[in-house]
Parts: sequence; C-alpha cells; structure tokens
Amino acid sequence: MSQSVPGIYMFGDSLVDVGNNNRLPISLLKASFPHNGIDYPTGKATGRFSNGKNAADFLAEKVGLPTGPPYLSLLSIGRKLGKAPVTGVSFASGGAGILNETNKLFKQTISLTQQVEYYSLVRDQLVQQLGSTQARAHFTKSLFMIVIGSNDLFAYFKKDSKISKQYTPKQYVDRMAATLDQLMKRLYGLGARKFVVTGVGMTGCCPAFRKQNPGNECNTHSNHWATKYNDGLKILLRKLKLESSDINYSYFDIYAAMSDLIKNPQTYGIREIKEACCGLGKLKADIPCTPVSTYCSNRSDYLFWDLYHPTEIVSKTFADLLYSGSIQVAHPLNVAQLVRL
Repeated sequence: MSQSVPGIYMFGDSLVDVGNNNRLPISLLKASFPHNGIDYPTGKATGRFSNGKNAADFLAEKVGLPTGPPYLSLLSIGRKLGKAPVTGVSFASGGAGILNETNKLFKQTISLTQQVEYYSLVRDQLVQQLGSTQARAHFTKSLFMIVIGSNDLFAYFKKDSKISKQYTPKQYVDRMAATLDQLMKRLYGLGARKFVVTGVGMTGCCPAFRKQNPGNECNTHSNHWATKYNDGLKILLRKLKLESSDINYSYFDIYAAMSDLIKNPQTYGIREIKEACCGLGKLKADIPCTPVSTYCSNRSDYLFWDLYHPTEIVSKTFADLLYSGSIQVAHPLNVAQLVRL
C-alpha cells in the first residue's frame, strides 16, 4: 500500500466510470454487456466502456492502490451509504458533464455536481471513522482526479443541438470552466489539496464525428473549441493555485497526447486511428459496442474501442504519460512528482 497516496477520489465521465452506470436503472449509457470487458482480467463486462481496464485502473496501479469501487455499489437497499474503503471511491458516471443540462442527454447519469455531493457524504463518514486530524491528513495526501468535459462538447456540437442555439461556443466553454471552478473550490473546502485534472481530448476525431465528414476527417470545429476550453481550464488551475497556495495539481494535456498519437501512430504501436474496434456500420460507429456488434481481434492495434472510447492499450499509454510524462503533456507536475509533495 502506498503511504504517499492513501486514497484516490475519482470524478468524471465514461472514460473513468468503473461501474456506477450499471446501477442507474434508466440510464441509456451502460457497458454491462459483451463485448465490453473482453480483455478485463475476468473476461466479463464490468461497466467500463473499454475492452479491458481504463485510466482509473491504471492510475490506481501506478500508486499501489486498488481501483476505488463505484460509489453506488456501496449503497444498501435503503440507499444508505455502507462503509467506504479508505483507499478511495469512484463517483464517475458515463455521460456525465460539467454542466447540469448535459446530464439530461442520457436520461440518467451522475452529474459532476452530484458526484461532489456524494463525495461529501464519504468524507463525513471518514471524518467520523478516522477522527478529524487523521482524516485531514488523509485527504491532504489523497489524489482527486477529474476527467470530464467531453460530453458537454458532444452535447453542443451534435446535430440538431438545442444548446448551440442558446449560447455561442465561447459563452459555452466559459460556462464549463466557471462551473468546474466552483466545484473544485467546493472540493477544496472539503479537504482536497492534490488535483489531477485532464483536459478534453480531440473530441472531433472520435469515430462518431469522423463518420459524418467527407474522407472520415476529424471535426475541426469541435476540436477548436476543445482547445479553447482547455486554455480556460489551464488559466482556472493557475488562479486556484494563486488563491490557495496549498493546492497542487497535475494537468494532463490529453489533447496534445492524442494529437501526437494520431500523427505518429506507429510510435505507439497503433495501426488504426479512424475506425472503432467494436460496433457496426461506417467506421463501426453507427451503433455502440453491444452484443450484436462485431469486434476486431487485434485490439491493441486500435486507438478506439467503440465510437467514443479508447482501447485499453491507449488508456494505459495515457496513464503512463500522466504519471511520468514530460512537461509537454503533464504540467506543472506529473503525478509521480505530485505524490512526492
């Protein structure tokens, strides 16, 4: 067990969901069936939107901790919180967004605001269990990882989006950053001091967007606003640090990492950057990965597992970069440096 990192508290969307959506009765976004999980140690679907493990699993492995269980798995039949492990909990939920309206797209998901509320309940329990002094030390050294924002952009740039009629793209990405700022300040007030925050990747290059363009090219408009949001996020993080000097953070520039992978796939051992491994139709992106979909046998050759999500091998690559990558992709610190503080 890593003493330098006593726990990981995971907030975010389907990139790091480890099974919360399985427990949402009417959610339209689930990965609780084959062919998901085909390369997971059990060979079974776990609610991860992946052929195997995702970034949450790999980061936990890096610091010597078990993957935090899904928060909803800790609830009793009466929806009371059972005993949470001191090594961390995952609140991440497929389809979740920073903005509350994003969460209405998929009928049922755990919004980031709600994820922070759930964390406050876990925190209260640990304060009772450990005592306030020990609990404060625990939270100060724990990692608070936030992987979110893609669904907000998908909601804005999807065909027939109502949201795009209400806000200009700039107003929208500014709202995303301002909302995240408030939620991070709330986490700070609840004891968080070490943040691991990822930007948004090249949303316009996922198979779901590529298939709509001639030549299966990326959606440059969506990518442009992903970079604008990321710029706002970097400013927000610097300001938080200025306002509260005891905050330390690692920002992972997943956009830069993904861009390099798409430009130089052979460096990463990847051969297919456009088509999904699991799905049906054009670029296998007409339907998600479901039991009726076909899937590739050479999964480690693919960037995308399904129409939105990376394969296990790519999640591992990104987790490696986040943990020990250069300042080009992880700044001002990588996670290895962050945990030593």
